[in-house]
Amino acid sequence: MNEVLWLGFAVIDLIITLAVYRLFGKSGLFGLIVFNLLLCNIQVLKTVEIFGMTTTLGNILYAGVFLATDILGEFHGKQEAKKGVLLGFVTLLMATLYMQVALKFIPAHNDFAQPLLEGIFGFLPRLAFASMAAYLISQLHDVWAYHFWMRTTNGRALWLRNNASTLVSQLLDSTIFCLLAFWGEYPTEILIEITVTTYIFKSIVALMDTPFIYLAGRIRPQEAECTA
Repeated sequence: MNEVLWLGFAVIDLIITLAVYRLFGKSGLFGLIVFNLLLCNIQVLKTVEIFGMTTTLGNILYAGVFLATDILGEFHGKQEAKKGVLLGFVTLLMATLYMQVALKFIPAHNDFAQPLLEGIFGFLPRLAFASMAAYLISQLHDVWAYHFWMRTTNGRALWLRNNASTLVSQLLDSTIFCLLAFWGEYPTEILIEITVTTYIFKSIVALMDTPFIYLAGRIRPQEAECTA
């Protein structure tokens, strides 16, 4: 059951990314990056078993962010892709800080939400730092690598720059996050297992998004100018 839901969820998220792009252009992708980041940092708290491996649920939405930044880089240029990355980082930072402040308020006597909010947003500072550091480094690398491969292939082989940039960036993200968040908390073999499993599921979604970036070129709004 989880496997069917996971695959279906991944496809739907990629389809929605294209729909948002077609309807709202690059502004829609900026909003989608923010939406996916905020939601995946909540979903990441839930672990599920898929194909015999334990993983976090937030991998799908997080991997979808890479499709959005690749579309921005392909059809609107490197600076717009970097703008999307930085917008996502600032929003994630603000949301983390704002919710920490909200948790400091003393709840009313009949309040029921405080324990629930603490369970969701009471992230340890170490986890919050690990998430933001991994996101910023991996996404900036993704933008750089995408345009490196674009120059190297003279704008050809869209599938190559899409996958070569994303797969390496996902490896950076998984490694940085797991090391910063869990080093010293788990034995080395468990830490490696968590890192590998996380990377595998992110990579599957990254490979799945290849036909969607080709479709984005067919449905892109008039505001887009191919930079290849």
